[in-house]
Amino acid sequence: MPPASRRVSPHILREGMSVLWVAVRAEPRVFTLSVLASALYAAMTVASAQVLGWATQEVVLPAFEAGRTTAGTLAAAAAAITGVALLKAIGVAGRRFYAGLMQYRLQAEYRRSVTRQYLRLPLAWHHRHPAGQLLSNANADVEAVWAPIAPLPMAVGVVFMLLIAAVSILFTDLVVAGVGFLVFPAIALINVVYQRRLSPVATRAQQLRAEVSEVAHESFEGGLVVKTLGREAAETARFTEGAEALRDANVAVGRIRGLFDPVLEALPNLGVLAVLLIGSVRLDSGAMSPGDLVNVAYLFTLLSWPIRALGWVLGEVPRSVVGWRRVRGVLDASGSLPYGDGSLNGSGGDGATALEVREIRFGYESAGDGDGGAGGRPVLHDVSFAAAPGRTIALVGPTGSGKSTLTSLLVRLVDPADGSVLLDGTDLRDVERGGIAETAALVPQQTFLFDDTVRGNVTLGLDVPDERVWEALRLAQAEGFVAALSGGLDTKVGERGATLSGGQRQRLALARALVRRPRLLVLDDATSSVDPQVEARILQNLREARTGEEAGGATVVVVAYRKATIALADEVVYLEHGRVTARGPHAELLESSEGYRNLVNAYERAEAEQEALEGGEEALA
Repeated sequence: MPPASRRVSPHILREGMSVLWVAVRAEPRVFTLSVLASALYAAMTVASAQVLGWATQEVVLPAFEAGRTTAGTLAAAAAAITGVALLKAIGVAGRRFYAGLMQYRLQAEYRRSVTRQYLRLPLAWHHRHPAGQLLSNANADVEAVWAPIAPLPMAVGVVFMLLIAAVSILFTDLVVAGVGFLVFPAIALINVVYQRRLSPVATRAQQLRAEVSEVAHESFEGGLVVKTLGREAAETARFTEGAEALRDANVAVGRIRGLFDPVLEALPNLGVLAVLLIGSVRLDSGAMSPGDLVNVAYLFTLLSWPIRALGWVLGEVPRSVVGWRRVRGVLDASGSLPYGDGSLNGSGGDGATALEVREIRFGYESAGDGDGGAGGRPVLHDVSFAAAPGRTIALVGPTGSGKSTLTSLLVRLVDPADGSVLLDGTDLRDVERGGIAETAALVPQQTFLFDDTVRGNVTLGLDVPDERVWEALRLAQAEGFVAALSGGLDTKVGERGATLSGGQRQRLALARALVRRPRLLVLDDATSSVDPQVEARILQNLREARTGEEAGGATVVVVAYRKATIALADEVVYLEHGRVTARGPHAELLESSEGYRNLVNAYERAEAEQEALEGGEEALA
């Protein structure tokens, strides 16, 4: 998030008002209804003082003087008081209902906007923003932005109420009005001081909420690492540090509010005392009637609570501004992947697609926006190769040579800085939205399964019959273990597939890709957790099915390490330091490329040593 989110603007109040204006423009009808309801409440609040003053002057005092009263007089007073109270209740209900409706609508709309932006932004942008921060943007920050909306109509109604009250008091008695009006500038002055003290502390608290969320999410995501390496105490300490800082910031906010809230509440009451004191003198001199004094004093009593609504709005403004900056940081982010209007289905039919990679250059950005470029850390340099429809290409290379990055480019998770990827002669940049997903499928290194059934994880909402799901499971060598599960396709696999082994999770991920019958299948070391025999059967199934009717035909690109896997490919592309240094059949590269030969043999020796070690452990057992 931009560093500005950590600074408090000297014009934070003005910035906060601009945020509120965004809300008003977004929901003008609902805001108008809430303000009208608040105005009704404000008018009836002033009217209740008028009615009380009238009842005192016309009903209560004559009753004391005469020692009796009439039923009609009592009924009129009761009807007036009840009518005003009923209208006041309607105003309260309407204000709260429409203010809540406006607040929750805005929160929902901006959560959707932030989420849509997450989906629109390229993978490279997500690489530079931790998941905990993104969750905070979509949840805590959005809530903070629109927190002032709930008391806003009340605050607007208070302004209306103050105007009505001022006119009413002025018409009642100018001297008492002058004394009472000293309260309002005092309240305004205290609110200014209050905001200056509260703004930096509230800003810091909102920032810390996001930081604590980031730490918590990272700890939960890395739960396996934390447990296996005994890092519980360290993670607890890391979270405790952030939580205690947030606690201290919230305590500081509470301390400031605890200091100013009693003052803000006491001032109107002091105004009431001043009005009663001066009013009693005016009453003795005959300058005002008892009913007028009750009217003015009661009006000031009623105003003490609504005036605080202004403080509530102002108190939420700093958090709102910080949340707005963080949310706008997401909504204004650049680096989207523009789409064209080309169709891959129209260019190549339903069979396997032709793949061509032309002089790709790519580097990861370390800061700022964008989806990769020459300014970032260089990963791929002028990579070129091609695969005819239905062929299998094995990408081989040492760790860090750019194989996984290349697989992301093949399905356009990111765009290259230079060069292009073409399917059936069509540049992926020119393909319509959704067109690549309908044609190509990537099975990444890191397998992710949802807390859903086997069927739900394979189909992911795709409307296909169970026969097609079983067909994909068979091709992925997952049919046997799925059939053995207690619920078959309806078995819940737990969060991230916790109830399955690593190899089983990989095979379900492969079935997820195969059930869509892609024309281009990209496997990024997608069978590393299965044993070599199962991996060989999977690849053999793909080889046999890629030109058959059941798979619809597919060109396969596989990141491979095992010699047996590589040998199944029609061609090998060998990468070193982000460059293609050798291409050709496996047997030819073993003869012509020393780097390739050393790497593949090293993998084979490591596997043989591991198998021997496991065999020795079994013999000892």
